[in-house]
Amino acid sequence: MQELLHTKLKESWSAAIFRTEVLTPLNIDPLLDNEVQTLSGGELQRVAIVLALAKPCDIFLIDEPSAYLDSEQRVIASKVLKRWILTCKKSAFVVEHDFIMATYLADKVICFEGTPAKEAYCNTPVDMISGMNKFLKMMEITFRRDPTNFRPRINKHNSQKDQEQKGAGNYFLQDEGKLSKEDEAEDAKFVGDAPAGGKGGGGGKKGGKKDKTN
Repeated sequence: MQELLHTKLKESWSAAIFRTEVLTPLNIDPLLDNEVQTLSGGELQRVAIVLALAKPCDIFLIDEPSAYLDSEQRVIASKVLKRWILTCKKSAFVVEHDFIMATYLADKVICFEGTPAKEAYCNTPVDMISGMNKFLKMMEITFRRDPTNFRPRINKHNSQKDQEQKGAGNYFLQDEGKLSKEDEAEDAKFVGDAPAGGKGGGGGKKGGKKDKTN
């Protein structure tokens, strides 16, 4: 691994600021003595993010950085990407379908309305919270984020939490409050079904399926 980084990036990857803002949060040091072919899918993805961010460029083009990362790593990777791009004073186009990463990366949201394949209307950019509220209201669902594992959770339709948030006009909510018994049961079932993945492991094995976080 260390030889790969030296070959691809020379000494730029070992700069102090890059180490502080990218390598350390992504927990790359434990991987440096490993062979590339032994890394898991999540570990390879973290290395790929490092390789992309360390290269000098005017615009970063990043396609689905969430691939193979578990939920905690997606939050960390989102913050690393955004902070480093701002630090470099560069621009970036990030294609991402994962709701966790999209909400952490976005500053503004543009909602499109209309009839599929017939007509579409583009709204003006708004702040992230307002945009997500508008989008989720169009979908008639309410959303909260689990305070423990950061996974997105859609409230059960017409549940107590769903009705409370709709009544308050708050469709997009980072909720750390007490859940109803109905929602607690749903969360308990979700945690029981969730795949294991620690901070060091990172999602499935190379070539395997992505974590079920969408």
